[in-house]
Amino acid sequence: MKRRWAWLTAGFAVVVLAGVGAAAVEQSQARAENHTVRVGIVYSRTGLLSAYGAQYIQGLRLGLSYLTKGTNRVNGHKIEITAVDDGTDPAKAVSAVRDLIGRGYKIIGGSTSSGVALQVAPLAEQNRVLFISGPAASDAVTGNNRYTFRSGRQSIQDVLAVREILGTSRGRRITVLAQDSAFGNGNVAAVRTYLGGRGHTVSSILVPLSAQDFTPYAQRARQANPDLLFIAWAGTTGPALWRALDQQGADKAKIATGLAERNTWGAYPAGIQFLSHYVDTAPKTKINTWLRATMRKRNQTPDIFTPDGFVAAQMIVRAVARGGGSDVNRMISALEGWRFIGPKGQQQIRKADHAMLQPMFHVRLRTVRGKRQAVPVTTFPMGRVTPPVTPFKN
Repeated sequence: MKRRWAWLTAGFAVVVLAGVGAAAVEQSQARAENHTVRVGIVYSRTGLLSAYGAQYIQGLRLGLSYLTKGTNRVNGHKIEITAVDDGTDPAKAVSAVRDLIGRGYKIIGGSTSSGVALQVAPLAEQNRVLFISGPAASDAVTGNNRYTFRSGRQSIQDVLAVREILGTSRGRRITVLAQDSAFGNGNVAAVRTYLGGRGHTVSSILVPLSAQDFTPYAQRARQANPDLLFIAWAGTTGPALWRALDQQGADKAKIATGLAERNTWGAYPAGIQFLSHYVDTAPKTKINTWLRATMRKRNQTPDIFTPDGFVAAQMIVRAVARGGGSDVNRMISALEGWRFIGPKGQQQIRKADHAMLQPMFHVRLRTVRGKRQAVPVTTFPMGRVTPPVTPFKN
């Protein structure tokens, strides 16, 4: 782990004594202006969401390489990443963030878990540091405070994508099967608001994060006999959930869910309507083409949260370019309202609440030579899946 100061003071006075030449003054000014910006990334290298954390940090490092042509320098400032594992534990994350802030870090990123993000966001406001959350999806991150941004999507955007998939239908019985967490409860609330508000009846089944046996919950899902079973799930227990649904016959219902990371695709039953935060074959952008080609050279493929890390890198680079990595107010101003092209396509950071407006996708899975492939069906531009404004609390 890198030690000591996150940034060197850029505004010290230069005293010119008799006999000191102009060249010495210029060298001193250059040292003042071109400093190292240390960015703290607190994410899940281990724990329930470790797979997501691995995708995020890889996307971030690739993004920095792409944007700086491999130099990790922006306007002469060197960007150094200090990555800390929170183990998907909010208490560990808070401790790590406090330590980084205490050592002078002005930019904090990460928060794979929604529970972590909601604990870190107040720290950013209290200490006046820039916090770029991701991939945490809780809607409560948006509008939390003016120091908090996000590099990924939020739960409402998932639900709005499902609303687009359902179209104009009315009067359906929808059951939400979700984890009893900030992420899961956020999905339940969003479905009640945006699908229940369209004349559908919404019920929910919440599963404790500590659960290992999903049979009782699969039985309840089957007994509910919904017209649509909406599943909001995150982490390594996904395959076990799908096995339980299959064993109990609950997967015979029409299912809509978010397409998770690639190594889970084989566990899905046929016929699911997937909303997708990102699948690498859908976006037709220069950045996405580069990302796919670069990872292909490593025998890898971008996964669901790779773009969250890449976008975090784009935000960090812009913040450093405009605010030098030390002037937090200037960095905030540089990000607010910013429109840019990310791996997914056109995106925008809404000034009013720092929501990350972005496209979403409708995809299906097909089996080709024994392997699952994602087939893009529709791209929903950011204007069709825009969450309502959530004014800042303060």
